[in-house]
Amino acid sequence: MSTTPAAADELIVLGKIFSVHGVRGEVKVYSFTDPLDNVLDYPRWTLRRDNEVKQVEVAGGRVQGKFLVVQLKGLVDRDIARTYAGFEICVAASELPELDQDEFYWHQLEGLNVINQDGQLLGRIDHLLETGANDVMVVKPCAGSLDDRERLLPYTEQCVQSIDLESGEMRVEWDVDF
Repeated sequence: MSTTPAAADELIVLGKIFSVHGVRGEVKVYSFTDPLDNVLDYPRWTLRRDNEVKQVEVAGGRVQGKFLVVQLKGLVDRDIARTYAGFEICVAASELPELDQDEFYWHQLEGLNVINQDGQLLGRIDHLLETGANDVMVVKPCAGSLDDRERLLPYTEQCVQSIDLESGEMRVEWDVDF
């Protein structure tokens, strides 16, 4: 628990501690990674809750249904483990694996302006949702957008035409009446 935490804007949230498990200080974790246990690939986590930040090391973990049970190094008391509930699990963006040229992390897409084939600004990507068939982008209106409608667009090859992170834009094939 010694390394200095990365700057807040460099931290990527990979999960959240939500409860305790058993009497030996294990914690229950919702993982936002796919598959769930990928969060265990990171041996050191920065835990963040409000203005509180902690550095911890992962001693081990396992999948249990739709969540993980994780043992943090040095945490062996259930009552102390309970105080960890509500902490987000973060890692520095630089620790994430490199992606192929046409792949993106969700955090890279959030905040992009979405422009359709007619050059109309539909809004800005607020967040993404995982559904069974494909991921869905929640596009909310912003300054200069066509209207005040929130739109749900599929993150598919048919819809997404191009992504330019430098310009902060995503071009889509999407009719404004959908």
